[in-house]
Amino acid sequence: MKAVVFYESAAGLAEKAPLHMAEHRARWREFADRGELLMIGPFAHAQEDGAMAIFTTREAAEEFVRGDPFVLHGVIRNWTIREWNEALVPENSAPAP
Repeated sequence: MKAVVFYESAAGLAEKAPLHMAEHRARWREFADRGELLMIGPFAHAQEDGAMAIFTTREAAEEFVRGDPFVLHGVIRNWTIREWNEALVPENSAPAP
């Protein structure tokens, strides 16, 4: 089971996000390097639709959100974490029998 974080963008995303992007990127690189963050990114219309990230565990997702500069500095107005049962797993990433 994976954990998916959904972010809701705060007003003024285009002005606020660049101010904290370097710190935000450093945080997600840390989690990706540890193998806990699988994907992250904004939706096509980020101001209206926000962003999402997929983590290997709920604990990793919660840790990420608690210290994410976008959350701490009001770039994100709300977030949710939902557990996700992936159904289609690429053959090369499936666990060996």
